[in-house]
Amino acid sequence: MRIGELAQRAGTTTRTLRYYESRGLLPARRGSNGYRAYDEEDLRLLRQIRVLQDFGFELEETRPFVECLRAGHPAGDSCPASLEVYRAKLAELDAMAARLAEVREQVATQLAQAEAARDALAAVAEEPHCELIRSNE
Repeated sequence: MRIGELAQRAGTTTRTLRYYESRGLLPARRGSNGYRAYDEEDLRLLRQIRVLQDFGFELEETRPFVECLRAGHPAGDSCPASLEVYRAKLAELDAMAARLAEVREQVATQLAQAEAARDALAAVAEEPHCELIRSNE
């Protein structure tokens, strides 16, 4: 199949496919007519890349999965290098979740302090001596 058909079937653009080719993730084969030529295996590689990117993987992080498929494995995540990328991504996500929990706690603390300060100001404004101050203005 030609590049336009592959892009359509993979749900991407020809520009993206050319970029993947330049990065060595998609094979650069040409037919006798000089046009890029792709097959179902290339579509399978692209689908693997897209799924991983949907999960938040950087393009370069998809390389071990693509190489695993190219080596003839039934799944891109059945090779040791792919498993290592999964482990690294999980560690990264765990660190991000921990940091997010810290930030959430800080925001909750700030909110509680702001609400307490607001309530204190409202209470002071309702005290009788505030009426005298307001009437003198």
